[in-house]
Amino acid sequence: MSARLAAGIWVSAYLKRLQGEGIPAYVIARGDDTAGEVLVKLALMDGNARAFMRAFDFQLGDRVWQLLYEGTEREVDDAIERQRGFDPDLWVIEVEDPRGRHMLGQMG
Repeated sequence: MSARLAAGIWVSAYLKRLQGEGIPAYVIARGDDTAGEVLVKLALMDGNARAFMRAFDFQLGDRVWQLLYEGTEREVDDAIERQRGFDPDLWVIEVEDPRGRHMLGQMG
């Protein structure tokens, strides 16, 4: 099982990774620096979006990125707002890429 990085450190590293690939990304909502969960919204720049969060995979014994929401950007934004209502410590990162790149598979 991998050690868990503080959310603020992970977000900073993730934004630098995306920047290095030329993929625009922004912090939409800042969560708790140490214990906050991170939600990544991928805006496909065509009116549609996806949202990803980490979940525990019991088969792997580790946390993995899973698709949480998918639909129009408005629907995904509404779902994210509901999620923030449950978890005020949640970080929300918006990634903008019409090719659908989010680099989550390359981030621990």
